[in-house]
Amino acid sequence: MMPEQEKPSPEPTLRVRAGRRLHPLPVRIMHWINAAVMLVMITSGWGIYDDDVIIRGFHFSGFWRLGDWAAWSLNWHFAGMWFLAINGLAYLIYGLVSGRFRERLLPIRPAEVLQTIVETLHFKIAHEDLTVYNAVQKLLYIVVILAGIAQVITGLAIWKPVQFSGLVALLGGFETARVLHFAGMAVIVGFLIVHVALALLVPKTLWAMLAGGPRLKAHSHAKRSTAT
Repeated sequence: MMPEQEKPSPEPTLRVRAGRRLHPLPVRIMHWINAAVMLVMITSGWGIYDDDVIIRGFHFSGFWRLGDWAAWSLNWHFAGMWFLAINGLAYLIYGLVSGRFRERLLPIRPAEVLQTIVETLHFKIAHEDLTVYNAVQKLLYIVVILAGIAQVITGLAIWKPVQFSGLVALLGGFETARVLHFAGMAVIVGFLIVHVALALLVPKTLWAMLAGGPRLKAHSHAKRSTAT
């Protein structure tokens, strides 16, 4: 008799836990701390910049600066620096360990970025499913995260140019480090303008960051197995 053929075992399944909020409480807390600290860092940075401008003839109005003069602006900048560094590090660790970065920001496909830009230019910015980021959102979040890391590096070089002389040299010198720090600030400010504008155009995204947003639905991914 021919031996009875064994029935294939069911494919193992990985299931994503349902009921989890789009923005868990730790993410919301870190987001709003970062928002407040970034305002302190940017506006105090403008006060420091005005004391020794990079672009000749370009100054920031006193209305936008935090600190009446450079020394006060420096105090605010150093105070905010520690909050930003600790909160930013916590955010990076949480995003990597929890898999949030991989889940929310990857993959990014150039064709999808182009399509999203075209749709946005035609004011087709309806965001029905808050749990899915479009390609431009993913790209902007990655760019601003990298810009934030770059700001820490260039900021250290400007703050302690003697102690971090090797870093200063790697960046091309003290003045180049200042220019890179200023450029990083411009990138972050540009992101914030776009971010706030989109939040105002799609208010439910703002409410989601306050209340947690919709609960994620369970979904599963079956692992393929090869028969032998």
